[in-house]
Amino acid sequence: MAIKRALLSVSDKTGIVSFAAELAKLDVELISTGGTKKLLEDNGIPVKGISEVTGFPEILDGRVKTLHPTVHSGLLAIRDNEEHQKQMKELDMDYIDMVIVNLYPFQQTIEKPDVTYEDAIENIDIGGPTMLRSAAKNHAFVTVVVDASDYEAVLQDMQQQGDTTLDLRKKLAAKVFRHTAAYDSLISEYLSHQLGETFPERMTVTYEKVQELRYGENPHQKAAFYKKPMASEGNLLTAEQIHGKELSYNNIHDANAALQIVKEYEQPAVVAVKHMNPCGVGIGETIASAYQKAYEADPTSIFGGIVAANRTIDEETASKLNEIFLEIVLAPDFTEEALTILKQKKNIRLLKMGEISSHTEPELLLSSVEGGMLVQDSDVKQVESAELQVVTERAPSEDELKQLLFAWKVVKHVKSNAIVLAKDNMTIGVGAGQMNRVGAAKIAIEQAGEKAEGSVLASDAFFPMGDTLAFAAKAGIKAVIQPGGSIRDEESIQVANEYGIAMVFTGARHFKH
Repeated sequence: MAIKRALLSVSDKTGIVSFAAELAKLDVELISTGGTKKLLEDNGIPVKGISEVTGFPEILDGRVKTLHPTVHSGLLAIRDNEEHQKQMKELDMDYIDMVIVNLYPFQQTIEKPDVTYEDAIENIDIGGPTMLRSAAKNHAFVTVVVDASDYEAVLQDMQQQGDTTLDLRKKLAAKVFRHTAAYDSLISEYLSHQLGETFPERMTVTYEKVQELRYGENPHQKAAFYKKPMASEGNLLTAEQIHGKELSYNNIHDANAALQIVKEYEQPAVVAVKHMNPCGVGIGETIASAYQKAYEADPTSIFGGIVAANRTIDEETASKLNEIFLEIVLAPDFTEEALTILKQKKNIRLLKMGEISSHTEPELLLSSVEGGMLVQDSDVKQVESAELQVVTERAPSEDELKQLLFAWKVVKHVKSNAIVLAKDNMTIGVGAGQMNRVGAAKIAIEQAGEKAEGSVLASDAFFPMGDTLAFAAKAGIKAVIQPGGSIRDEESIQVANEYGIAMVFTGARHFKH
């Protein structure tokens, strides 16, 4: 069945003139609306206005133009249904064989910093999605195009056989329903946000594919990388990869973990991550000194890891980074001298992040479970020194307090059960993901070795009993920060007092599963 009539109405006019010109060469009658019609006319392409087809003017500032029985009968009529054919003939209606529509720019509108609620509402398309859905439903007979990248495939089919294949029409219809679903999802998300509804009775989310990945967590798993529309700046999706091979699934996970930790610090900071856990964190007067501390925190685990910095990588830092094998280095920027050094290694990935700012507002985190999804606010909780409750006879010294707050920012990002030891503005021991807190402490203390003497300890959750503190005291730990809140807090306090440990409660925990 040859394509004889096409309806065009596009907000994004990329490629529409050349596509329409090719359709006209194939003797397709073109019907159009508003700005699209004028553009085609200005380019000498014969086109009918929608009002000529419907016999009804565009009204209400263009809000109503294609919402008409003539249009939707032409789209929805089943061509091999005798009753449909009879009704179309009796009503003197013609079929519409193709629809080329993309929608009002709702996303681009709400991305504007000064957008008003009224502007947002006015950019909710009604007629466009309705035509797309009608055409897509009747894809057995109607070709529907919502993406300019599909113009060429449509023309190829038409030039070869005068029509599109059913297989192509099915693919185009599926894309339409994905497109309209995403469009409606953005609208519902915007309106819910305006109303302050964080967890509505139904949650729809949409993401756009960035790239196919070679594989997932393991080679036998398939994977792809998607981005959320209107994602904030300073994340991996807005980063510029300036060197190295393509990121893998695990690279992306680890790089994101490193980025979230380095965002905790205002001072020059460097974070090394391995398998989603920090193996070294350091802050210093310069980014080079911060890196040196992150490296010395665990020279073994950093090998093959991911490094994140919150300052530009300079020549001195690059020289240090170049001494070992690293998968990724991400930073706001790199000096030319640093790039010359780091690019000597072909496979190291270098990510230029632009400004790396701290978290201010929580975002929704989605985690899938079999048959469903968990949703929660991201953990952007910060604790200031004035909020800490000193619960022991000895209060922490000024330096101990600084180290405690430093360690508290790290332990927040370590898999539970988590223990972090810190000293001299660097981690010296990290115990992650253990089934009990004593086990996590033993790992962290063993890693610290002699450095544990005079260090501080951070625990992501309260101590259920005093055994962890007793173990820490024997290693020479002098101060502890923990949430508090156990029914046996007093036992831990007594142990701390017995060993002269200063302990503070935050009143907030940082479980990370």
